[in-house]
Amino acid sequence: MDFINFLPNFGSPVLTILAFVLALSIIVAIHEYGHYIVGRWSGIEAEVFSIGFGPVIWSGTDRRGTRWQLAALPLGGYVKFLGDGNAASVGGDDTAEKGRNTMLGAPLWARAATVAAGPVFNFILSFFIFAGLLVSLGQPMTPLTVSSVPEWPESRAMGLQPGDTILRIEGKRLNYPEGFGAALEALPSEPALAYEVRRDGERITVRGPHPAPSRVQSITPRSAADDAGLRIGDLILSMNGTPVYSFMDMVDVVNDTGAAPITLSVWRDGTVREEILTPRMVAIPQEDGSMRDEPKMGIGDGGLFFEPQTMTVGLLEAVKLGAQQVWFIIAQSLNGLWHILSGAISTCNLSGPVGIAETAGSMASQGAESFITFIAVMSTAIGLLNLFPIPVLDGGHLVFHAWEAVTGKPPSDGALRVLMAIGLSLIGTLMLFAIANDLFLCP
Repeated sequence: MDFINFLPNFGSPVLTILAFVLALSIIVAIHEYGHYIVGRWSGIEAEVFSIGFGPVIWSGTDRRGTRWQLAALPLGGYVKFLGDGNAASVGGDDTAEKGRNTMLGAPLWARAATVAAGPVFNFILSFFIFAGLLVSLGQPMTPLTVSSVPEWPESRAMGLQPGDTILRIEGKRLNYPEGFGAALEALPSEPALAYEVRRDGERITVRGPHPAPSRVQSITPRSAADDAGLRIGDLILSMNGTPVYSFMDMVDVVNDTGAAPITLSVWRDGTVREEILTPRMVAIPQEDGSMRDEPKMGIGDGGLFFEPQTMTVGLLEAVKLGAQQVWFIIAQSLNGLWHILSGAISTCNLSGPVGIAETAGSMASQGAESFITFIAVMSTAIGLLNLFPIPVLDGGHLVFHAWEAVTGKPPSDGALRVLMAIGLSLIGTLMLFAIANDLFLCP
């Protein structure tokens, strides 16, 4: 999907902001629509559906009496249900009748379902994006078949051609996806390897680079590679004077040097240039479930030097993998938060709105697929955040509803006001800390 490039220059603050606003607006719209539609299905009427806060730019009222509006500050949104005292659905309008069609007058199950629907719809959005990308993009065929090959330095010229079916590399099969990673690691690190391919019905042997080369396949936003000005498609020829031929070669150099600066020899568009890259310490999940800060360049792995032909992913497989991806993000987010709170990893792993905006712009610049994937990841993260049991957030409302289910009555208005003030203080403090991380503490 790289034929679409939403924001070709994420270095521009304006374009970065546009990417952030677009991503956030989509996520917020889905979240609030979850509240709205489940509330409607539950018999609760909505007065206002707003994307953004502040002065209203546009509004219109539907036949059900709900006013749909866009506001000037696109940093969130809300649904104000009938009888609510405010946009947060806390307290009631003393002048309104607390009927069955109001949030306060509806049964407990209806109120709880309406509150929970926002985060659930965020998870559903992520699931559909992940599954949809799998269906639309497919996965590499087995055996691997070359669709296209990039430009390459003459010193590492390749003999592969589009249409070649790769049978073996250095005598080893590369069956995708079973055992694929292990087979790659077993290949020698050399300037060129022997590829046995089927071409026009004949078996021939040609020379080509390592299938997982020292090439920039993707760039992590706000990473060392991002700061060094590397671009997708760059080929790293050497690091600190040592030739590198595979992605694992680069990993080995970074592991040996740690967070010390590395001089890179980079081939780009037919010319060789030097760049200085200083790896950053990043929290990485370990096999035992713990997390550890490790030096990373911010260059994505998992790519091949050629574009493989793909095959369609079955619907059931896409559903399974899409659900697994959503669960993986939730589990890793909770794991990372726990390790930040326990001091096992740096608090620099927590980003605020500035960091998220920069990430949005960077992912958009890498093409539609990257930007859409970013929206899916952020949608899951925002859905999870809203389930935290903090007053003001949806999770806090669900705690209030749980209290009502156990005691038979909701918390008093006075208790709600105190709890909401505490919740706002917690969220505000967290936001200020995250912004300080973005701007001052973790540049």
